[in-house]
Amino acid sequence: MRNFNFKLYHILVIGVLILAFSTSFLIRSQQADYGFELNEFDPFFNFRATEYIVENGYFEYFEWYDEKSWYLPSEIPGSGRDISATSQVMLHVTAATTYQLFGGNLDLYDFTILFPAIIGSLTVIIIFGLVRLFGGTLAGLFASLFFAVSLPIILRGTIGWFKSEPLGIFYGLLGLYLFLSGIQSKNKKIAISKIILGGIIMSFALSSWGGMQFLIIPIGLFIFVLPFVRKNHNFLLWSIPLFTITFLLMCSIFERPGLSFVFGLGGLSLIIPTIFSIICIFIQKLSGEKNKLRNGLIILIAIILVGSFLVFIANELELISLPTFRYLNALNPFLTSFNPLIASVSEHATPAIEQSFTLHSTLMLFSGLGIWLILTRKISKNEIYIKNDMKVFVLCMSLPGVYIGSIFMRLEVFASISLIILSSIGLAILTKEIFKIELFGNKKYLLKIPFVAIIFILFIIPLVYPVDSNWIAVADYPPVILTGGTLHPANNNWLETLEWIKMNTPENSIVLSWWDYGYWITVLSERTTLTDNATLGDKQIQRVATIFLSSPDDAWTLSRILDVDYLVVFVIGDSLMAEHEGKTLYALGSGGDETKIHAFMKIIGLNPDKYLYPDNTFKNNFLNETLLGKLIPFTPIVYHNFATGDQSSSHKSGYTPIFIKDIKFNSDTNTPFNLVYGSSSFTSDNRGPLDAVLVYKINENYKPSSETPQEIIDDFKLPN
Repeated sequence: MRNFNFKLYHILVIGVLILAFSTSFLIRSQQADYGFELNEFDPFFNFRATEYIVENGYFEYFEWYDEKSWYLPSEIPGSGRDISATSQVMLHVTAATTYQLFGGNLDLYDFTILFPAIIGSLTVIIIFGLVRLFGGTLAGLFASLFFAVSLPIILRGTIGWFKSEPLGIFYGLLGLYLFLSGIQSKNKKIAISKIILGGIIMSFALSSWGGMQFLIIPIGLFIFVLPFVRKNHNFLLWSIPLFTITFLLMCSIFERPGLSFVFGLGGLSLIIPTIFSIICIFIQKLSGEKNKLRNGLIILIAIILVGSFLVFIANELELISLPTFRYLNALNPFLTSFNPLIASVSEHATPAIEQSFTLHSTLMLFSGLGIWLILTRKISKNEIYIKNDMKVFVLCMSLPGVYIGSIFMRLEVFASISLIILSSIGLAILTKEIFKIELFGNKKYLLKIPFVAIIFILFIIPLVYPVDSNWIAVADYPPVILTGGTLHPANNNWLETLEWIKMNTPENSIVLSWWDYGYWITVLSERTTLTDNATLGDKQIQRVATIFLSSPDDAWTLSRILDVDYLVVFVIGDSLMAEHEGKTLYALGSGGDETKIHAFMKIIGLNPDKYLYPDNTFKNNFLNETLLGKLIPFTPIVYHNFATGDQSSSHKSGYTPIFIKDIKFNSDTNTPFNLVYGSSSFTSDNRGPLDAVLVYKINENYKPSSETPQEIIDDFKLPN
């Protein structure tokens, strides 16, 4: 579009970006060695939603009310799911659109497996452009390389990880680049185009991943500060409102985030700073030169105090809505204890110090250098110059990002992005300063070569050390559906079970399982489920936990209320190199439903002491009195101390229970549920890991020996 002189260093820039993309894609693709499958849980639903668009069209998608998930009988309100109102719409729309454009003859399932790795790898180009705005081309290249290997970002965007984060980060950083590039542009038409497009794409980011709400925090802080660091106030008077209006208008079009976000705390996080910037600019225009800063700060403090008070009052009067609990929990980690469902999800945990160091490693060192160099006046006055407003944005972006990442494991990506920006700018400034130094009156390489070697070594260390837990090795693990989320080797137990359900149960069957496996059952078995990984309703999850921890008779009655046809249970263990009376011995408890009992009890308000010893070993009443205990087809025969070799016939602290197979609900007995399928790991007598996926069918002819108390039934039927 313009005259462009292609130079040799442009080839170097392109080469580095290709290297960053290729490196990122190779690291993200390691899981394909175990099997070409979608990874984790949510990607299966996202595949199903994308498939619905491809097969039925966009309009039908926005009208889709899914009746195969979150099932409830007609007498209990709340059955089913409004997909477009409860989903990452732009993830499904973008994937369906790109598949139709570029999919060719590739199967949609395979396309969605590749999608996150490609989008995540392409983001190295976006962050190159973004950081280039702050610190120049060299800083941008450093950023692209750091982004390509950053562990938190890689773990949230591997091959098969068809979830929200890769596309949300792609759109978010692209929208941020366009916004910041727009407010730096000297051409008014280009500025308007970039700002509007930035607002639109930023709304796409929020509709792709709700976690991008936290990107609003640095933008809002930046807008607060802009009137103090930018002299061109006339430009700010229209550019900032233009971005805010465009972004919020686009957000209101989507059902999610929708108007509740626009008129909630998220929207106010931009509206209030925008109003302040306009008022501050007018106040500064009317103030004397000496009083500009003072008056602006007074207005800032007043708006923060008054705004906070009004937000509090509006929330108390239910005039505005706060973000959902999981987002509030990311700002205040102490809230976790108030919601056992949130606490039961591992990715909602607060990362330990050693985890944060593993995730960020040398970036912590480089980012500290970056902050120091950015704030050093001596460096800023040299030819390496970072504009004041860009320095302010870097700090506004970095500090909240590190804080949020240090609280919420899933949001470590924000800490990583913040550290990448700081590290890249710091290294770029330091590199240019080192390469300017002259030794003995001439430019020598005595300092430059060791400097490059040290930086290279520091960059490489987290990629190769420690041997089994470096940044590359940690991302090399099988898709979850091949392990069930355990540390066991990859296997086909879940795939075989889901295929059996699809081929051997009626199409209108209702399947009950813990919510972890809901998406797998709905997508691969094509059966209706009560709960899934969307965790849309605490009450429905409490119903399932209540069934599992009730007596078999009560559980049968409650299951009948929910029209349940089949139950799916996952039990993990290891077979031992020993036998008892010809029967194989087993040790249980390494990631299946048998280790989730504590969460079950917490969710329905039961004291863990009722069924568990302090060392989390089962009590006999759990195995003998609850449905889940009966569904686990094992019985302890001895308690063994592996350290001393001692044994006990009853529980002792530090002793491991040793089990034998004991199916309590056979298909040929008069029991409330009958075992109709066990995965090959359970039915074979092979030594080693045990991954037992069990399918039980409800016995419709069963006659309970006792009636379920009416108060339990009434509470069970309460709406969501």
